[in-house]
Amino acid sequence: LSPVCLGSLRRAASINAEYMGGNRSFEFEFSGADKNYETYSGINVRLRYFVRVRISRSYGAKTVKEFDFAVNTTTPKPEVNEPLKMEVGIEDCLHIEFEYEKSKYRVGEVIAGKIDFLLVRIKIKHMEMQILKRESTGSGPNMYNETEVITKFEIMDGAPVKGETIPIRLFLAPFEKKGKLTPTFRTVHNKFSVKYYLNLVLVDEEDRPMNAKQWYQRRVHGLELKSGKWTG
Repeated sequence: LSPVCLGSLRRAASINAEYMGGNRSFEFEFSGADKNYETYSGINVRLRYFVRVRISRSYGAKTVKEFDFAVNTTTPKPEVNEPLKMEVGIEDCLHIEFEYEKSKYRVGEVIAGKIDFLLVRIKIKHMEMQILKRESTGSGPNMYNETEVITKFEIMDGAPVKGETIPIRLFLAPFEKKGKLTPTFRTVHNKFSVKYYLNLVLVDEEDRPMNAKQWYQRRVHGLELKSGKWTG
C-alpha cells in the first residue's frame, strides 16, 4: 500500500541570509490541527503523526527530518450502553445463548457475561474463547482482510448439559499493556478499519471444531473498544 496523507499543516520560518553559524531556535505552533484518530500500528496499516522539518539551501541538497509523536484520544461516556445478546446454534442439535453486560468498553476493562446452553444433542469435548482482531484495508472489490488471534483460552472441559450456564470474564488490560488491543477504527477516510470480535470454538469428541463467531460492530448491537478513560 502507498502512503496516504489524511491531513497536513505547513508553517514557514525564514532565516536571515547573513546568519552563517551557531545554534538557533525557531518557535512554531500548529493550532487547529485535526487529530481525530489515535496513533495505530497494525499488520498492513500504520497511522502516524509527525512533524517534518525541511531546510532549503541555495546550495547542496535539501535537508528533511521527521519526528514522530503519538496521539491518544478521549471519549465521552456513552449515554446508552445496552447489553449484547445473541443466539447461535445448529438446527435440532445445539442452541446457545450469549449475553454480555454492555456493548461498549474501554480498552482495559473487563468483559463480563454468560453462555447458556438451551439445547445440547451433540457430544462436546471442550470449548475455548478467542479474541480476534480484523484489520481491513481498501474498499469494495479491492478490500483485503487480515485476521489476528489476540488470545485464546479454554472455558470448559467436558460436555455441557441442557440448562447449564457458564460465566465469562475477559480481562482486556494485559493485552492493552502489550499493545495488542486498540480502539475500534471505523472506515478511516475509506482506507482502513479495525474491529474486534469473540470467537467461540466448540470441539466434539472427534476433535472437529465448530465456530460461533460474534461480530462486534459499532452501532449494530456490537462491542466498541475505546481508549483511555471516559470523560464527562
